[in-house]
Amino acid sequence: MPTLKSYKELIVWQKSMILVKEIYKLTSNFPESEKFVLTSQMRRASVSIPSNIAEG
Repeated sequence: MPTLKSYKELIVWQKSMILVKEIYKLTSNFPESEKFVLTSQMRRASVSIPSNIAEG
């Protein structure tokens, strides 16, 4: 079994980074009224996924 040198080699981390980019693209089209509530919450939630993987 090959050993990992970094969390960046994990497929789940790589896919979560793709998700973050997609969420940022998607939320950039949200109305201004949602910029500081829903947009912020979705972005923070998506960023927490790869962050938690890296921490682990």
